This record gives sequence, structure tokens and C-alpha cells, in this order.
Amino acid sequence: MLESKRTFLSICLLALASFPMQQGAVAADASHGKAIAERWCRSCHVVGPQQRNAPTDLAPSFASIASRPDFDAARLALLLLAPHPNMPNLSLSRSEVADLADYIKTLK
Repeated sequence: MLESKRTFLSICLLALASFPMQQGAVAADASHGKAIAERWCRSCHVVGPQQRNAPTDLAPSFASIASRPDFDAARLALLLLAPHPNMPNLSLSRSEVADLADYIKTLK
């Protein structure tokens, strides 16, 4: 009985501790994502309509990524946070990755 009360109390405390983080979450900022794209991604990807030439044939344009039927900004953010081949390690923060994914979503 005492163990179940402790477990219940622990769960409640964890839930309360995570509440301020959820309330304080800031929405992604597409304009900041555009700035990130122009600074870090433009050398391989066409990042917006103002960019005329593709730097390489190997990297898809951001508009083509956004127009894929299975496009999901959250999934793209997870992909960008995980190291994978053909992409340099940009060491972006979670909020920067969310901003970048939100910018790409605007190109849909």
C-alpha cells in the first residue's frame, strides 16, 4: 500500500514538474527558420523562390520537400536532429530545427 502511494506521488510530481515546460513552449518561428536556411542550407539546397540555381543535384529543394504527400514538420525536425549521411552536422538547437521545419512548411 505504501509503495503504491509513493508511486502515485512520484507520477503526480513528474506531471506537475513537466507542466511549466509545456505551458512555456514557444511556437516555431518560420521567419527565423528562413534566416537559418539562407545561412546554413543554401549551399546545398534551393531554400526559397528567390534562389534561382540549385547548388547540387543531390539535395532536394525545400519546396519539393514541403510538397511531398508525407511531409510533416515534426518528423522533419526529428530527422534534422539525428545525424545522417549526406548532411553536415549543423549542431542546431531544437528550437532552431523547429523554426527551420516551420519555414519549410510555408513553402507547401
